[in-house]
Amino acid sequence: MKRPSWAPLDVDMNQPSIARIWDWFLGGAHNFAVDRQVAEEMLQLMPEGPQMAHINRMFLRRVVQLCVAEGVTQFLDIGSGIPTVGNVHETAQQADPECRVVYVDIDPVAVAHTRRLLADNPRCAVLQADLREPEEILAAPELRDLLDLDRPVALLMIAVLHFVHDEEDPLGLIARYRDALAGGSFFAIAHGSRSTERMPSEHLHAARSKYERSVAQVSLRSQPEVEAMFAGFDLVSPGVVWLPAWRPTNGETPEDSAAPNAGYGGVGRKPRTNRPQ
Repeated sequence: MKRPSWAPLDVDMNQPSIARIWDWFLGGAHNFAVDRQVAEEMLQLMPEGPQMAHINRMFLRRVVQLCVAEGVTQFLDIGSGIPTVGNVHETAQQADPECRVVYVDIDPVAVAHTRRLLADNPRCAVLQADLREPEEILAAPELRDLLDLDRPVALLMIAVLHFVHDEEDPLGLIARYRDALAGGSFFAIAHGSRSTERMPSEHLHAARSKYERSVAQVSLRSQPEVEAMFAGFDLVSPGVVWLPAWRPTNGETPEDSAAPNAGYGGVGRKPRTNRPQ
């Protein structure tokens, strides 16, 4: 298969990628045949996959709009994937052109494409890094040149924390980010659910097994487990809820609300301290 011009030379085109599968679900064009094959196989077990991607994107947009409305104009999007319509910088800079955004992803295709997309946007940057290394991310020149961590930041972890397993201490990992944020900062999570109330257990097991064999291991979590990730933050109303139920707008549909595996989401705000704001 011919390598597309946007694909870095060191990327294995025979290895499926989380970011590129998500891009395909969202209707993007930055994916390989192997990604589309896995995505189509996933749809046989979980036909609402594109709907789930749409729900996550709608949640992300509502979160960004809330943060800008509350005066926060700095965004750190970890696990950002491949930008498509309605991404963070588009939504934020539409509300306030002064907004600054740093995208972080581990996938080299996602990073390479984001760099091309943002080449003419001086208020955006991209960093290839693993979310499990917060000190490296927070000290990176790309971030430090653009974001002022002495002022509130919106930290976004959308559809990424279910790739951090319990033995990797996700609560401790989040705490390391939280401790580096100024008071008044926001923290948003969208997380895959292991709720069998929304999806029959046999379907959930089959879909999860296929995904883990093809792409990556996942740690789906319950609503209380996602709530625990907001330790040290004040939850913003309505708390941790089924994603379509978090401050829905006219863009949400009854089908979204009934999505069987949309997952849980919420937003917290770090209490203000005496740090300079």
